[in-house]
Amino acid sequence: MSNPIHIRALDPDSEAEIEVVAQRMRATLIEVEGEAAGTALHSLEWLRARLRWHLDSNAVAAKVFLAIDSAGAVVGHTIVRREPDDYGGECGFISTTYVVPASRRAGVATELLRAGEHWFRSQSLQRCETWTSATNSKLIELYAKHGYTQSMTHPHETTGTLMVKLERWLSNRAGAEG
Repeated sequence: MSNPIHIRALDPDSEAEIEVVAQRMRATLIEVEGEAAGTALHSLEWLRARLRWHLDSNAVAAKVFLAIDSAGAVVGHTIVRREPDDYGGECGFISTTYVVPASRRAGVATELLRAGEHWFRSQSLQRCETWTSATNSKLIELYAKHGYTQSMTHPHETTGTLMVKLERWLSNRAGAEG
């Protein structure tokens, strides 16, 4: 990476950081679903509330990571949480990841993914997953590069967009890291 980044947790007392992430959650929806569908899917108020829910340790075990460049700007984020899985246990769930266009293809998303996976391991989770639009080829390619496989497809309940589930075992059943 030409511009080194630092990954840290979002400051839950920083309204500015909360606003940046909420705006970029909206940008993700627009980028993947298009302007009309992306803005109609969730209001900014809902996105802010959802982000605050992830920051409430009484509501959910979750973490919001920020990628900060050398100038101190937030150039990306990812939101991860513990969630029940389809196998009767729990998994790590990657809710969203976003990197500003000027910082893409510089390893920022990879560093955010590593931070999320590290947090999952610290939570003793052995598997992680995410859902994305089947049209989100950049994210699908990134995750495939890091060992994620497509395990399921499903139409989105609101938009009808075909969604794909990407998952990866973080450790084998004997406990070694994958």
